[in-house]
Amino acid sequence: MLGIKEIASYIPDKKISNYDKKEQFELDDDFIENKIGVKTHSIKEQGEKASDLCVKAFENLIQKIGLNKETIDCCVVVTQNPDYNIPHTSAIVHGKLELSQDCACFDISLGCSGYVYGLSNIISFMKSNGLKNGLLFTADPYSEIVDSEDKNTALLFGDGATVTYISEAGIYMPKGFSFGTNGEHYKELLCKDKLYMNGRAVFNFTATTIPKHIQQLLEKNGLEDKDVDKYVLHQGSKYIVDTIRKRLKIDENKVPFDMYEYGNTISSSIPIILEKEMKNSDNKRFVISGFGVGLSWGSAIIEKI
Repeated sequence: MLGIKEIASYIPDKKISNYDKKEQFELDDDFIENKIGVKTHSIKEQGEKASDLCVKAFENLIQKIGLNKETIDCCVVVTQNPDYNIPHTSAIVHGKLELSQDCACFDISLGCSGYVYGLSNIISFMKSNGLKNGLLFTADPYSEIVDSEDKNTALLFGDGATVTYISEAGIYMPKGFSFGTNGEHYKELLCKDKLYMNGRAVFNFTATTIPKHIQQLLEKNGLEDKDVDKYVLHQGSKYIVDTIRKRLKIDENKVPFDMYEYGNTISSSIPIILEKEMKNSDNKRFVISGFGVGLSWGSAIIEKI
């Protein structure tokens, strides 16, 4: 039965402190710590691409589990910041990792909801085609598109990457997927040359749409809050995560917040937290929810097999 066997992440050691930007953007400590929730954000080395971050995440995966690269028959990369327009970044990752030529590779162009979409896609694709061992990468190096003078984006985003190993020996099973899109408002998060974000509009979308969406997901799957051990929400900002939690009336200890030291890593934010929370044997059922660019959203239940 295909499921999540292991997750590994890579977060660059290089950091930029938001405390150093207090004068530039007229900030105080409360705004940094309790509104955006980013004290420092990670940044890749100059010249590194999304594929390089994926490779480093894979190297961390290999350190955690014994994995024969020759058995990998599916490689998917979720990114909206590919190495090049052509070819797909998954092909570049495939080459750098020297994976088997009998390996299917494709990219998924989605941002903050991308991990949920990616899980559904890779598992469905593998099941349909009789594949047994897959790698789902996430990597969105936003440092390449963020304007350092833009308060709405320069304080939030950090670079990072993850890889999720999908196997017949999976430990956690994703199920009950649910998705949504409001393409009418795509311009609220947009990149032509540099990233533009209408922070108020994105917050209003998140605060009104996502709590209802998560509640509907629970009801559709016959679950209540008491049946869920942890809610792993996309780390848009601390204020966004806190608002969703409060509107759903969820205890704070059930909603991890973990972006203080590296920032909003877009499609990587959910698996970075899952990697940590899956180590706790008491966590048998998760709700995951990603939301943002598109505007799009996706949620799912993840249960221990």
